[in-house]
Amino acid sequence: VQLQASGGGLVQAGDSLRLSCKVSGFTLDDHVVGWWRQAPGKEREAVSRIFIRGGSTYYADPVKGRFTVSVDPTENTVYLQMNSLTSEDTAVYYCASIEDDGDEDDPDEYDFWGQGTLVTVSS
Repeated sequence: VQLQASGGGLVQAGDSLRLSCKVSGFTLDDHVVGWWRQAPGKEREAVSRIFIRGGSTYYADPVKGRFTVSVDPTENTVYLQMNSLTSEDTAVYYCASIEDDGDEDDPDEYDFWGQGTLVTVSS
């Protein structure tokens, strides 16, 4: 089982990035895939998540209206489109999966984590 996050990079404030989380080893049907981030000196925080079965989504307040999470079931890949980036979005972004009957608010409940991809936004 593997989650591989990619798509990070160095961008300027106002730019966009799309992160990808490629899942292998299991199908996503009955899972939730969450995006988390950790900025230097700060605790890990939830950014967004998507319930693959049903398609419901969640966004943290700081990213509402700017980020969009989506899934391509044919590719077993979850995306995070990030627009209007600010320096506050600078962090390592991780994707993680949990079965959809678990507690998706608790990072310790997630079964598998990707390796993280660094997003740096210069102001």
